[in-house]
Amino acid sequence: MRSTPIGLVMLNDERPHVWEQNNPQNQAVVDRWAETIKNGLKNVDGTVPEVVVASKIVTSVRVAQEMGEELARANVKQLVMCYNVWNFPFLAWPLVNSLGADLPILSLSNNNGEYPGNVGLLATDGALRQAGRRTHRIVGEIDDSQTQQRVFAWLRAAQAATTMKNEVYGLYGGHSMGMETGYFHLTSTIKTLGVNCRQIDQLLLVETMKTIPDREVNAGLKWFESLLGDGLLYDGKMLTPETLKNQVRLYLAMEAVNKEKGFDFCGLKGQRELTEYVCLGDVPEMLMNDPYDWRGPKEATVCATEADSYAAVTMQAMKYITGGLPILFMDVRLYHPDLDIWDWCNSGNHASWYAERSSDPKENFKKITFHPALEFYFKAGGASVEFDAAPGKMTFARLGLWDEKPYMVIVPGEAVDLPEDERKRLNSMTNPTWPHVHARLGCSFDEFLTVFPANHAQGAPGDLVNDLNYFCEITGITPIILGPAGENRVKPIWERVP
Repeated sequence: MRSTPIGLVMLNDERPHVWEQNNPQNQAVVDRWAETIKNGLKNVDGTVPEVVVASKIVTSVRVAQEMGEELARANVKQLVMCYNVWNFPFLAWPLVNSLGADLPILSLSNNNGEYPGNVGLLATDGALRQAGRRTHRIVGEIDDSQTQQRVFAWLRAAQAATTMKNEVYGLYGGHSMGMETGYFHLTSTIKTLGVNCRQIDQLLLVETMKTIPDREVNAGLKWFESLLGDGLLYDGKMLTPETLKNQVRLYLAMEAVNKEKGFDFCGLKGQRELTEYVCLGDVPEMLMNDPYDWRGPKEATVCATEADSYAAVTMQAMKYITGGLPILFMDVRLYHPDLDIWDWCNSGNHASWYAERSSDPKENFKKITFHPALEFYFKAGGASVEFDAAPGKMTFARLGLWDEKPYMVIVPGEAVDLPEDERKRLNSMTNPTWPHVHARLGCSFDEFLTVFPANHAQGAPGDLVNDLNYFCEITGITPIILGPAGENRVKPIWERVP
């Protein structure tokens, strides 16, 4: 998975009789943080972001300039400024100015009375903020697990922000059915995230489908048939081997065009051109978002149903924050007040991974059924993918705009486990041939309905509230955290001072 280098540097006193004594201890601290980060930031595919430790501790203007230039040559995109003792605050400027004006900065210190690193942190970080630099601060001991988790959350957020910068979103066909909440708002998105968009007509996918080798398509068909068995509900009309092969072929075409055009993530319009004349996009979108196909393990590629661009951007951020997990895309469909549960389902790209949250497709597909596409909506046919998402803690989010200003709604929650008869009863109230997430949110129905920006929600496993909050603060997006988690959020200085 793509990532950007993380820089670590220790700041110290400029007096030789001081730094000559404490530099060895300071170097040991920054080296331990580097090792802790390497062990704690492993991605799903086993890769680890590069961690670059400055070769010298900053003790003078010239050393600060030298270390800034050294880290710049290493292409460092986020900087952790470590404090273990008192340091001379002005030394931060020749360091930071040598690196660049807009990289995320974390000031990280111990909480030790004998060695007042937090005093140096506040003096130095305060100087950076006086000039309008958005920084973050974490104070705690290196062996403390909560301190480590806060550092990892910030680094994941910074990695998402700096990796997405200069990425390209492939928009196949434009926003679907006129859903303007899914439009790629070019100027605000580039200014905030540095992400650009290229729109490609779906005709190119159709023409590319003609070039896909039959042997590869047949391999995909056999894989599905072996995994699904009786769960592949051929009906001789809407779902046949040929219509399913069309869906496999569309997946491979989208994969090929993504590679040719350099798209890092994408969205597929589908309705109405593809769904009425080619095939339903559910299976291709599922495969794009899954961490495997018939050829083996692969990186999940974010692909948004109905070319919902701000869903795709949200998913891409969450993918990097989770270290490469598949991200869910859901319709905000039906609320059950008697259960305080949302049924979030759509004909679209629930990655099959969520059926059991397993890296082994065989485990996930034990719980999956392929239904014939609904002819009423999807005349070209193909399979609709049906399963109930496995239970577990989740975080839901969505990027939106208020008067052209970006914000992100963030809400902790869970996918709940229900008895089979209850699940079937609830699913029958919407569409039992589509995938479902029975979601309980950490906020009220009224709060969610009042502020949520769109009809599509995105989700990922675990508690990512802090990570997403850091991501928003780093990029200049306003975070709106719902429920009690939002009440506990501490607003940064740039939200308090006009």
